Amino acid sequence: MENVRASSRPALWLMFSIILIALNLRPSMAAVGPLLSAIRGDIALSFSLASLLTMLPVMAMGLAMFFGLSVSQWLGEQRTVAVSLLIIGLATASRLFLDSATELILSAVLAGIGIALIQALMPALIKSRFSGHVSMCMGLYVTSIMGGAAIAASFAPQVMLRTDSWRMGLAIWALLALVAVLFWLGQRAGTPPLQAQTQRNGSFFANPRAWLLALFFGLGTASYTCVLAWLAPYYVEKGWSEQNAGLLLGFLTAMEVLSGLLTPAIANRSRDRRPVLVVLLALILFGFCGLILGPQHLSLLWPCLLGLGIGGLFPMSLIVSLDHLDNPQRAGALTAFVQGIGYLIAGLSPLIAGMIRDQLGSFEWAWWSLTGVIAVMMLMVLRFNPRHYARYVH
Repeated sequence: MENVRASSRPALWLMFSIILIALNLRPSMAAVGPLLSAIRGDIALSFSLASLLTMLPVMAMGLAMFFGLSVSQWLGEQRTVAVSLLIIGLATASRLFLDSATELILSAVLAGIGIALIQALMPALIKSRFSGHVSMCMGLYVTSIMGGAAIAASFAPQVMLRTDSWRMGLAIWALLALVAVLFWLGQRAGTPPLQAQTQRNGSFFANPRAWLLALFFGLGTASYTCVLAWLAPYYVEKGWSEQNAGLLLGFLTAMEVLSGLLTPAIANRSRDRRPVLVVLLALILFGFCGLILGPQHLSLLWPCLLGLGIGGLFPMSLIVSLDHLDNPQRAGALTAFVQGIGYLIAGLSPLIAGMIRDQLGSFEWAWWSLTGVIAVMMLMVLRFNPRHYARYVH
């Protein structure tokens, strides 16, 4: 019995450390939207230029995915995560001293690189360390990512009000990185390094199924990044205060947290994930329709539907990718490829939506475009029959 406790304690400590790390992977982006009107009052930013604060970190995340696992093999897991958290923390803290749009954008890109190095490593680490509970642990990890977004979106406006500084509202989240790096270095899980990959990420470039998974992940994440960037500004334009718009985004991300916890547990009952994916996509579809047709009516319902759908779709997209391969290193390489291509696709959505807003004077057409994307994804889900996985990825 003592041996069981001794072995489970490091695993729990490792999982707690992973949760703290995951909380740092979105505040650098999520805090921007609710404070955007205050930032634009101080720094000249068009909506297209402001979109770069979400787009460029996501693009950096995508590009860094392709060398993230190589970096972790070179430095080791422990150092890679610690260095990445320090990069995120320094990039976030630097926002206290920003005076131009260029500096703000550079801080966002730097944070994106740190985020990507962690996100490239974590799926393989989770599949390796928690092989019997992959769905549950991936759910906790992804839910914590969304939890970080919820905290930043909800409280950044409050910090700005208390300190009379939008810079402090953006920079205070560096403290989260400090806490996470202390816990990560303090955990004595004694985790051995991941074994070298049996096949490099590049091998998946010729695999059509890997591209389908990457496209599915990218289109789903496009909804997430677009909502993260523009939901609060959309409601500020509808007459809401920055505080209430930030709380609404916080409510949406809280629904993402709830769905991210529950959905993988529900989906774990069956290896066929398609019914769950269709339900999640339907929730997003109805959420966008409500956001367009009646944003001021039942104003909590539409973010609720979007949050429940997006929050479940994010972990499920990664779980479906992990399902294709049993070997943790190969599955980790596949998810790194899927996220790399996927984030490059998703990174374009805030920019396109910002350009639509600048040209047409409204975000509604951006929401309509995403509604069409979700309809296409419903057709893509039909291809994910688990009985055929071995045929597509060897």
